Amino acid sequence: MNAREYLEILHVAERLKDTPRHCTTSNRRRESVAEHSWRISLMAFLLRREFPELDTDKVVDMCLIHDLGECFTGDIPVFMKTDSDRDTEDSLLARWVGTLPTGVSEDMAALYAEMDAQETPESKLYKALDKLEAVIQHNESPIDTWEPNEYELNKTYAFDAVAFSEWLTALRQEILADTLEKIAEEERRRENETGHGRKLPEGCGGRINT
Repeated sequence: MNAREYLEILHVAERLKDTPRHCTTSNRRRESVAEHSWRISLMAFLLRREFPELDTDKVVDMCLIHDLGECFTGDIPVFMKTDSDRDTEDSLLARWVGTLPTGVSEDMAALYAEMDAQETPESKLYKALDKLEAVIQHNESPIDTWEPNEYELNKTYAFDAVAFSEWLTALRQEILADTLEKIAEEERRRENETGHGRKLPEGCGGRINT
């Protein structure tokens, strides 16, 4: 890979800095896909000693590249994403990866194949962190930015992805505790304003991104 090829890869990846996700930050700014990818990479790095049997460097690599397909399609919330959308994203990503320098192209293609198969512990950890970060971010965002259905989704999302690990299951329980406290705090606020409580909406879907 020469210097120009290196820069061209970075120029494509830079698009994710301007690709918004549904959720907001704690200061009400729409987060970008790049920010989501950065934080799940940090999450993986911080778990190095909790999962010493795993190749954490590989997990970080997976986290860094997992949403590069959205350079070409933008982000589509998981509950809105169709099989056709996934096929389009996968096709455009594979086409781009195939144009990359030898070595880089092979490394990325191998990682994507492993991530898609979801058979290795590294791929399962990456997928769990991808989903968990979305729930954590919703807990951090102002509750008035949530969609009505997200009150329920934040209670249930990602439990299936963490089932393979006791540590991650405990983490998901802590995240759930934060969700329940956030909802309870909002109910108390509304009760103080109106003089009577009103149960917040619940549903079965929502716009949590992965």
